[in-house]
Amino acid sequence: MDWRAARFDWNHARAFLATAEEGSLSAAARALGITQPTLGRQVAALEQELGAVLFERVGRGLRLTPGGEALLGHLRAMGEAAGRFSLAAAGQSDSIAGRIRITTTHVYAAHLLPPVVIRLRAQHPGIEVEIVAENKPTDLLRREADIAIRNYASTQPELVVRKLRDDAGHFYATPAYLRSIGRPRNAAEMARGVFIGFPTPEMMAAALQARGYALTPAHFPITCENHLVQWEYVKQGAGIGLMTEAVGDAEPLVRRVLPRAAPIRFPMYLAAHRELHASRRMRVVFDALVAALARPPMDAPQP
Repeated sequence: MDWRAARFDWNHARAFLATAEEGSLSAAARALGITQPTLGRQVAALEQELGAVLFERVGRGLRLTPGGEALLGHLRAMGEAAGRFSLAAAGQSDSIAGRIRITTTHVYAAHLLPPVVIRLRAQHPGIEVEIVAENKPTDLLRREADIAIRNYASTQPELVVRKLRDDAGHFYATPAYLRSIGRPRNAAEMARGVFIGFPTPEMMAAALQARGYALTPAHFPITCENHLVQWEYVKQGAGIGLMTEAVGDAEPLVRRVLPRAAPIRFPMYLAAHRELHASRRMRVVFDALVAALARPPMDAPQP
């Protein structure tokens, strides 16, 4: 394989990197936002340019050949350099108009952000906001998003991180469901119910046991990665679920299970890349999020 003689096309390299990281053409196409046939043509074009087979099919997935493994490290380094260049270029922009991607959890995206985005767009109509609703962490350094609202503190030195406040959550259920199990009066009696949670019942049970709830993984017979879907099951009487105080108290279909119990508190952080934070658009959006979210919703200014 003559690397020096190869004609290089960055689109083909991106297709190769995405396929290598995702393990299949379909997953890589979704990650890049292009069709699978287009991605396949780009990978095939890179193989033709290099005169080498880069992938071999294994079942329904793909595996790198030795030649593909040799190429992967070089192109990853190039991809990281391209990302740093893009961040630096975006950081120099003095224009407010343009697109910005905000990532946060499903619940925050659906319930916390709408009034903030509406107010922001009323003040700056040129700003286009893309909401990336995802409970799993997104990589700001790879430009999967520009700003993240998270419940943990990012430790990467390239990020600007601002703690907004501590949020609070409670357990909720419908009145009918609480009657069906005999309304619990304390943490021990909560074990009479079933819970709706994430697909990690062992972790959830252990965390709640540390808070005095006598729960086991068997108490979580219904799980879903999407917190909004969990909430719908709670609202329709399938069991008990945890929700942020602002959302849960505003929902007329449910009640707090233990009204006088101390809330479960968790931090809320805002994170952005340092170079992006230097751009005017980034500063405007970042500052708007701080102003709107640094205080509990009942104290925040109305749109």
